[in-house]
Amino acid sequence: MDVRRYARAAERKMRGDRGMLNVANDYKPDPAADAHVRHARMMRQTAVLMSRRGDVWQTDLEDISATGVRLARPAEWHGRPGDVWVLDMLFGDEINVHVMAEVVRVSGMHVALAFARIPEDTQAALWTLLGGHADTLEPWDEDANQA
Repeated sequence: MDVRRYARAAERKMRGDRGMLNVANDYKPDPAADAHVRHARMMRQTAVLMSRRGDVWQTDLEDISATGVRLARPAEWHGRPGDVWVLDMLFGDEINVHVMAEVVRVSGMHVALAFARIPEDTQAALWTLLGGHADTLEPWDEDANQA
């Protein structure tokens, strides 16, 4: 599904009164799409604040895509797959991306998270940041790319 079409459909499918897109329930990948592709990752460096149930960690963004992020794993971080974290990322002075994301993979060096909920006011900033990467797919080898 074209990401722009997805974003427009998402505007119509807001959940609850908090104005958040529920990515986990609203995003349905095209089953006809090749299983060995994913949304293109944009290599970008910025600080990320991760928070969950009173735990707060600062780390660095490794890359970001239309569906998630890969972060440097903070020292002594104790999260695991299935945990949902709030992520705050500031890109320059203008773009603040605030999302809820679920841990999908953890390695010794990285944490990969899939976006779970994107607040309405963050969606436009995220798509602006991603630009052409939001619509681009890239090859994916699950065995070679664990986190």
